[in-house]
Amino acid sequence: MRARPRAWARAEQLTVLRYYLQTEFGRLHAGNPEIQAIAGKLGRTASSIAMKGSNYASLDPKITSTGRKGLNQASKLDRDAWDLMHNSFEAFEEESSAAAINFGLDPVSLAPVENPVNGHQGEPGEVEIVNDGETETAASVVTRRKQAFFRQAVLTAYRNTCPITGISVPALLNASHIIPWSANSRRRLDPSNGIALNALHDRAFDRGLITFENDLVVLV
Repeated sequence: MRARPRAWARAEQLTVLRYYLQTEFGRLHAGNPEIQAIAGKLGRTASSIAMKGSNYASLDPKITSTGRKGLNQASKLDRDAWDLMHNSFEAFEEESSAAAINFGLDPVSLAPVENPVNGHQGEPGEVEIVNDGETETAASVVTRRKQAFFRQAVLTAYRNTCPITGISVPALLNASHIIPWSANSRRRLDPSNGIALNALHDRAFDRGLITFENDLVVLV
């Protein structure tokens, strides 16, 4: 008798959704080494991870609006994870980061960590972490992690390309907040509140010298 597939735990779903937000649609396949590494940590097959990512793609307007589609097999739990992410990126980032760490994955890159140190989840001022010879509070580590998550999600949404200049070198791109980080805490980590810009145009945008129409037409 064929055994029933193991049910997906919430932590597994959030970890895969976190990865989905940081990788291009075309990389959701079992041959992707990143997916294989995540599968090993979650105790699942690479195919199941890729399929779960494709389920999330079927819920993603930026995918479906282009005529592409996922597997259209999203479960209620998939939709619950998607709704958590959509309704509160802050809560999603914190819970999915904790899940990734517990699976032995780096919360930013989602690469396997051989000797994970679970000091990322401390309260502000609670833990001091030595990084490259400098001491940081846990709060600053968490902030940097959240900013890195936002950056990767925004650059992925723009396919690592500045929509103004066409520059496609990630090291030369910034993830700019449309609504500033300090102005709206609810939108801080929302990738739809970001735009990938090269460093020069990012500075011009930040200083109010340029802005954009909804279709990314530049206004000087």
